[in-house]
Amino acid sequence: MDNRSNHYICYMRKILVLVISVSFSLGGFASKLLLPMDDTQKNHMKSYGVAFWVLEREVTVEWLLNYRGGSFMIPYSEGIEAECIIRGVTYLTIADAQATAIKQEIANPEVNMEVVKLEKAPKIAVYSPKGKQPWDDAVTLVLSYAEIPYTVIYDDEIISSELHLYDWLHLHHEDFTGQYGRFYASYRNAPWYQAQVKEFEATAERLGFSKVSELKLGVALKIKEYTAGGGFVFTMCSGTDSYDISLSAEEVDICETMFDGDPADRNGHNELNYDNTFAFRDFLISRNPMEYEFSNIDATPLHSRTPENIDYFTLFEYSAKWDPVPTMLCQNHTSRVKGFMGQTTAFNKGFIKPGVLIMGENKSLNSAKYIHGKFGKGQWTFYGGHDPEDYQHFVGDPPTDLDLHPNSPGYRLILNNVLFPAARKKKQKT
Repeated sequence: MDNRSNHYICYMRKILVLVISVSFSLGGFASKLLLPMDDTQKNHMKSYGVAFWVLEREVTVEWLLNYRGGSFMIPYSEGIEAECIIRGVTYLTIADAQATAIKQEIANPEVNMEVVKLEKAPKIAVYSPKGKQPWDDAVTLVLSYAEIPYTVIYDDEIISSELHLYDWLHLHHEDFTGQYGRFYASYRNAPWYQAQVKEFEATAERLGFSKVSELKLGVALKIKEYTAGGGFVFTMCSGTDSYDISLSAEEVDICETMFDGDPADRNGHNELNYDNTFAFRDFLISRNPMEYEFSNIDATPLHSRTPENIDYFTLFEYSAKWDPVPTMLCQNHTSRVKGFMGQTTAFNKGFIKPGVLIMGENKSLNSAKYIHGKFGKGQWTFYGGHDPEDYQHFVGDPPTDLDLHPNSPGYRLILNNVLFPAARKKKQKT
C-alpha cells in the first residue's frame, strides 16, 4: 500500500471519528430539564416556583404525576437551567431519548402514573386584610418563599365583583361569620382586636352593610358565585368551617350582642340550611360566645389529646389516569404527613357531605385533614390547621422560616393547589 493510500485511510478514519463524536454529542444533547420531586430534591418549595416561572414565560410544563414524587419536565434552555441553579433546585438534563423512555414508562396502563400539561400561569389572589396581623398565614408565606406572585384583595374588591380577574383564590384565616375569630374571651382588650373591630365596622358601613356579619356573608356569597362560575378556591384553618357556617346561616342571626350589637336568633342553631354549604352538613354551632370554637365540625379537641409525635395524617392514593385532579392535589414525596394544629385543626368525618373527597385523614381519630369538592364549574379545597411546620401556632408567634423546611410535605399540598388551575382541561373519562 502506497503512502497516498495510507493518507486516505487515515483521513477517512478521522472523518469517521468526527462523525461518531458528533453523533454521540447530539444524542446526549440536553433537550429537557427534569426536576425530580422525590427525596433527591434539595428544595421542593422552590421547584414549584421554577415551574410557575416557566409558565409565566408561556412555556408548557409537564407534570409527571406519581413519577418520582410528581416531577416536572420542562423544555431545556440555558435560562431555565440558570434559574434552577439560582434558586437551589435539583435538576437533571436529559436527552429526547430519555424523555421518551420516561413517558413510555408512564403510559403503561399497568402503572399508576400520568402526564399532565401545565400551560398557563394562573392569576392568584389572596383574600387577606391589607394591614399586618399578629399571626402569619402559611399560604402567603410559601408563595413568597417559592417566589410565586400574588395579589392581596379584601372586602372592597370582592364586593366590587373583581374576583373574575383571578383564576385561584386563597381565603386567609378569616372568620366569615362576623365573630372576629371568636377571640373575644382572650383578646377583647387587646389593641389589635379593638382596631380590627373598628376597621371592620367602618368597612361594612362604607360598603352598605348594617353589620360586619352581613358584610362577611356578602363576601362569602360572592366567593360562592365565583366558584360556581369556574373559580378555584383554597382555604385553611378557620377559613374552612367558618365559611360553610356563614353560608348555612344566610337566613338567621348566629352572632351574639358583643359581635353585632343585638342578640342571636334564639333558635338560629336549629335553622341552619346545610344545602347552602360546600363541604359540611348536620353540624351544630357553638352558642357560647366565650368559647374559642365555631362548631363541632372542628376536630381540635380530639387532636389536642393526641401526642404530637404520633399526630400524622395519611394521603390517599388515586388513579392518576382516571382521577388526575385528586392525584395532582396529593403529589408528594411521602404519603404520611405530620399533623399540625389550628383554630380548625381537622374535620370530624361525621359532618362531611357525601361526595366530598377526603384526600388526607387521621384514621385513628376519624378526622379528615384535607378535603376537596366541586361546586358548579369550579372546585374548592379545604385544608385543616394553621402552619404545616409549626405544630401549635399561637397568636404573636413569629413566622416560620421556610429555609429550615425546604422539603416540607405539608407545604407541598398548598403548592399543588396553586399549580392545579394551570392544568389543561381534559374530558372526563367515562
